[in-house]
Amino acid sequence: MTPNGEQSTTTPGEQPLTTPGELMHALVERLYPLCRSITGDGVRATLEIVDEYVPLRVHEVPTGTQVLDWTVPQEWNIRDAYIADAEGNRVVDFAASSLHVLGYSVPVARTMPLAELREHLYTLPDQPTLIPYRTSYYEPKWGFCLAQETLDALPDGDYEVRIDSTLADGHLTYAEHVIPGQVPDEVIVSCHVCHPSLANDNLAGIAVATFLARQLAEETPYYTYRFIFAPGTIGAITWLARNAERIERVKHGLVLACAGDSGQLNYKRSRRGDAEIDRVLRHVLSASERPHQIAEFTPYGYDERQYCSPGFDLGVGSLSRTPYAGYPEYHTSADNPDFVSPEAMADTLAVCREAFAVLDRNRTYVNLSPYGEPQLGRRGLYDSLGGRSDAKQAQMAMLWVLSLSDGEHSLLDIAERAALPFETVAVAADALHGAGLIKA
Repeated sequence: MTPNGEQSTTTPGEQPLTTPGELMHALVERLYPLCRSITGDGVRATLEIVDEYVPLRVHEVPTGTQVLDWTVPQEWNIRDAYIADAEGNRVVDFAASSLHVLGYSVPVARTMPLAELREHLYTLPDQPTLIPYRTSYYEPKWGFCLAQETLDALPDGDYEVRIDSTLADGHLTYAEHVIPGQVPDEVIVSCHVCHPSLANDNLAGIAVATFLARQLAEETPYYTYRFIFAPGTIGAITWLARNAERIERVKHGLVLACAGDSGQLNYKRSRRGDAEIDRVLRHVLSASERPHQIAEFTPYGYDERQYCSPGFDLGVGSLSRTPYAGYPEYHTSADNPDFVSPEAMADTLAVCREAFAVLDRNRTYVNLSPYGEPQLGRRGLYDSLGGRSDAKQAQMAMLWVLSLSDGEHSLLDIAERAALPFETVAVAADALHGAGLIKA
């Protein structure tokens, strides 16, 4: 372990990995080879690794379970798959990349001519060196994904086609990690764990969520934080269906995806558009002066659309760097560990920490001395500002907090109206509360 409690990863002759960014990238590299889908052993293996970092409670939901308007599908597992030429050479090999097989492919063992095989092949003609990511979750099909240049090099003739997979009754697997807070009201952090070898979408999101949970566990947060690691769409729907009694506790939420590329940060608002999490992310991103973009809600994307569906209407936004489908490497073999960086993941993690620090400290106060301005000097509040480089700003923060502590304005309201950093306003509120001038 490192002095700050992080795990150290090293091999002979190398320097140990000690920063959160380096450790997150190492986690991405560990998870990358696993073949994940919406069900199956790849998801379980992924969660077993995450469980080494934060303890998880794993849930198994049987095939056929009704979850809202959906039904938990059969479980898919795959052991091997390939296309071999007449000499037995594997020209497409699942062992080389889990992207090579159409997700949820039914088993097949045949020999067929290339002309017939082409009907089951998926390529990217505009990106001829890359393997695409394709799935067929709810329609029984089989297929292979390969680079266009590989397909172009195949001569006519017969090919052996083999997909050693099973599609049978089983379970959908998801997991949770809960950090108890001072209150039972919850913040959910959700990431999808269903994609195979795609580093940014969404191994970076899994890594950031995991290390965010590790860091929050070292504190006693105000809210209870619930981390959800679930397959996309069907996993979030399953969680919602199985947690109806807890939904009213969920006050805020964030979906993490595409968290490790070099693009600027992007925040997608909740369906409400003005939920507290929306305002917090806008404030944090603006105050930090990071390049960023704020996008309006659309009912397409990641699992924010499930949490924000009108029957639940939770205040859940989505944080990413370059949004889904916004970079040429999206859903291709180019989305590999080299595409994501420790620095980008560390920056995403830092924004999450900053945002949750604001959420945890955002209170509404009442001024206990509302008739005229109270005398701050005799309470030692002016003296406490002595020597501070931001003494004038801190003084203004105290005056703004006193002015707007009317039981209706939160500290975030005050920070926005006063155009002051939230931290400055929160520190002023702490001082005024300690002096008995305001109460929550």
